[in-house]
Amino acid sequence: MFHHITVLKEEATEGLHIKRDGIYVDCTLGGAGHSSLIASKLGEYGRLIALDQDDWALNNARERLAPYEDKVSLVKTNFRHLEDALKELAVPMKDGIPQVDGILYDLGVSSPQFDEGERGFSYNHDAPLDMRMDRSSDLTAWHIVNEWPEQEIARVLYRYGEEKFSRRIAKFIIEHRKEAPIQTTGQLVDIIKEGIPAAARRTGGHPAKRSFQALRIAVNDELGAFEESLHQAVRCLAPGGRVSVITFHSLEDRICKQIFNGYVGKCTCPPDFPMCVCGGKGELKLVNRKPIVPGEEELGLNPRARSAKLRVAEKL
Repeated sequence: MFHHITVLKEEATEGLHIKRDGIYVDCTLGGAGHSSLIASKLGEYGRLIALDQDDWALNNARERLAPYEDKVSLVKTNFRHLEDALKELAVPMKDGIPQVDGILYDLGVSSPQFDEGERGFSYNHDAPLDMRMDRSSDLTAWHIVNEWPEQEIARVLYRYGEEKFSRRIAKFIIEHRKEAPIQTTGQLVDIIKEGIPAAARRTGGHPAKRSFQALRIAVNDELGAFEESLHQAVRCLAPGGRVSVITFHSLEDRICKQIFNGYVGKCTCPPDFPMCVCGGKGELKLVNRKPIVPGEEELGLNPRARSAKLRVAEKL
């Protein structure tokens, strides 16, 4: 059973400012919570395109979105291929670029991926070291832990997990794998605990949390894919179209903020000018200056939402 509590569902969907006959893209289908709400707001000529690289999510969505099947297209792909997917679906184009009215990202791992032990995402289940969102891809957490050099493992743990004991953990991983390959998440958790001083293990949540996040991001190239995709999203928005982005950690949020700011121009025209003539207007405007965060009621229902942030921008 695919059970997932969608975070900031209403806020992210409202941020898209949905038009009944518009074309919208959910880049992270997941449990189909956002897709269901978007589809319910579309009229006869509205269209929703939903992307995911996880077969489990796509199969679940076919059932959940069945009432809207005439207006929904499901596509198995990584969202770094957003523009190509839209072209293949014959979305209306301008100057060779697909044009849509709204694009949504809900980043991170969905609850079923965490909760189903065999996927290897969770440090609370003993399972094979996998962590692939797309199970047809070649790279797994096993390959990183057992085949990558010590310096590269330390870099991954520090960069993607902000793990301050990354070098110690990498050293312990290398020492253990000399004796025998590290096969399971349970083995890896024990090794990570060895690499973190006892005093540090008693604070800041589960000691393996940051390392598991880092490995998951590396296995799926999440940050690289997001950066590529968000630039494509800006290109593919029609004038007045919006993009809503929900992030769950500082690395994703920083990328989103920097990309949005890069497209927000610095107009120097006097405020009483009817239109920009200086050329500094940019391509986007921020709908919300500060990120929107979950309220206390949502946090009570879903503690995993605590780190979520929503940013919304509009194409000029």
